[in-house]
Amino acid sequence: MRHAIVLTAAFAIVAGFSPVRAEEQTFPNITHDELTKAIKDKKVTLIDVNGSDSYKQGHIPTALNYDEIEKDLAKKLPEDKGALVVAYCGSEKCTAYRTAAAAAKKLGYTNVKHYAKGIAGWKASGEKVDAVK
Repeated sequence: MRHAIVLTAAFAIVAGFSPVRAEEQTFPNITHDELTKAIKDKKVTLIDVNGSDSYKQGHIPTALNYDEIEKDLAKKLPEDKGALVVAYCGSEKCTAYRTAAAAAKKLGYTNVKHYAKGIAGWKASGEKVDAVK
């Protein structure tokens, strides 16, 4: 039985399936400058994973509220699976972004990144935030 489990896991890895759960996956970081340029050039879909209350208080301009779009994520992301998708949460210590990033990856998106500074770093850099009134 043990050999069957090892072989199944090996096959899954070779076939491109990852036994890693969403909350354990990591994604490459995007720098602050890269993100601000992508926003300016309208070449990024941002996903805020901080929760609706935080989102309403202030989020990176153009960011989607993951709490609201989670069930319809496929409809909210661009048609181009190679388009840049960036997820972020509260700060560099937060890992909640992984849920949205993994969901985008599962939908077939190949250019999924993480803005590690999160909303705290965005605000600390002096960038403007959008709030919901």
